Amino acid sequence: MDRFVGQARLEWWANQSTCLETYDIDITVTVDAVATLRATGRHANALDTTQREGWDFLMEMDPYFSIAFPGEDRGGIMVGVVEAEDGTLTLTEVPNGDGSANVTFGLT
Repeated sequence: MDRFVGQARLEWWANQSTCLETYDIDITVTVDAVATLRATGRHANALDTTQREGWDFLMEMDPYFSIAFPGEDRGGIMVGVVEAEDGTLTLTEVPNGDGSANVTFGLT
């Protein structure tokens, strides 16, 4: 795949068995000469207030998601996500799929 334009799904995994949230995105992906994925996109649907709060929380906690393309049950490529003020998402592949930080939080 040198270029893909379509929809994909960002998945935020707390651990190997718990996906906390998924977000559908419209995306344009390119792969450079050394097979590094680079992508830009936007949320496929506007986030409501609750979804926006969840998105902002996850982005602040750890802005790394796995990305699933059409036909995939689960994302396999880890990407770092940056959101611009205009809502544009920039996704950059994380080397070795290691994008998670160790974060501890309590639920009350």
